[in-house]
Amino acid sequence: MLNQRLDVLKDYPFQRLRDLISDVPAPKGLAPIAMSLGEPQHAYPDLLDQVLRQNAHLYGKYPPLAGTEEFRRAAADWLRRRYKLPAGMLDADRQVLPLSGTREGLFMVALATVPERKAGRQPAVLMPNPFYQCYAGAAVTAGAEPIYMAALRERNFMPDFAGLPEATLARTALVYLCSPANPQGTVAGRDYLAELIRLAQAHDFVLVLDECYAEIYNDAPPVGGLEICAALGGSTKNVLVFHSLSKRSSVPGLRSGFCAGDPDLIAAYLKLRSYGAAGMPLPMLAAAAALWREETHVTANRELYREKFRIAERIIGNRFGFYKPPGGFFLWLDVGDGEAAAKELYARANVTVLPGRYLTREEGDGAAAGRPYIRVALVNDAATTRDALERLRDTLG
Repeated sequence: MLNQRLDVLKDYPFQRLRDLISDVPAPKGLAPIAMSLGEPQHAYPDLLDQVLRQNAHLYGKYPPLAGTEEFRRAAADWLRRRYKLPAGMLDADRQVLPLSGTREGLFMVALATVPERKAGRQPAVLMPNPFYQCYAGAAVTAGAEPIYMAALRERNFMPDFAGLPEATLARTALVYLCSPANPQGTVAGRDYLAELIRLAQAHDFVLVLDECYAEIYNDAPPVGGLEICAALGGSTKNVLVFHSLSKRSSVPGLRSGFCAGDPDLIAAYLKLRSYGAAGMPLPMLAAAAALWREETHVTANRELYREKFRIAERIIGNRFGFYKPPGGFFLWLDVGDGEAAAKELYARANVTVLPGRYLTREEGDGAAAGRPYIRVALVNDAATTRDALERLRDTLG
């Protein structure tokens, strides 16, 4: 009656967290503060409401899965500005596809690109460990073997894909990489990405670069996959990048993202989506296009996160292996036992954080990569963040 592949998947991290603290009474007199979910709480731009109202009459039409020309142009223009791409490198009609949020897109791309066999064997899908959980769900549902590559501190929290045996690379169908990384916030460098793109083209696997945190950074803008493709000659063969407005514009409820890159992969992906996906409503496409064209709110949003990292630096100091990550909005803190710390924080401080164990699989070095850590999402306002981090420091000491 059920797809047996689901048996391979564990409960989603937030359900595991609910189970962990279900029998723990919250302390009285302390307001709850959620730092477990990466859901931006900043105010979204007024522009959003304005454009939605102006286009409300379009809710009566089915939206095209390929989106509107306006949206595709806005996304392509943003990619060219953000990553300084050559003017003729990106064809907005053939190389950009809107998505109803990147989670949907990151999941469905595996269904479009993973073959039944690769090099005569079950295909493999590689991903960092820790990882965004939909990567594993996509790999398993597509019939692939997920291979979890430990992302440890000594390698800047980046997995060593190039160090895999040739036999594994030969049957690899897809590689997921998030940069800036969720949860560690570290950024893949130019040489690292160039090597990975060459590896994808040499072994004919799809490289999926999840760049949804690319606009939230502390110092230098993170390098992007298409930027490296341009430096390598301009070909996007085997490469897809994914972007979202959820973090960039603080509109997670808009569920608006896009993927861009290899036109052949985009065409296959659109074919699959025509069977199983719903297009973004036309008013939302118009609002998303306007947001991709506007930069003032992004700069202000980025500065809010920078201020919260400065607050964290002052409060946490040199405790728990603290470092200020290059990108993203998470703290990845080594507290010795993430589950025990999360339970104690809820019981004593009414603060919820996510144990690192719930973001990892414990194969190989997976336990070391996740078990000692907690992920702390700095998504609340500055005053709430300060309060929560002081509670965290005083509780875990």
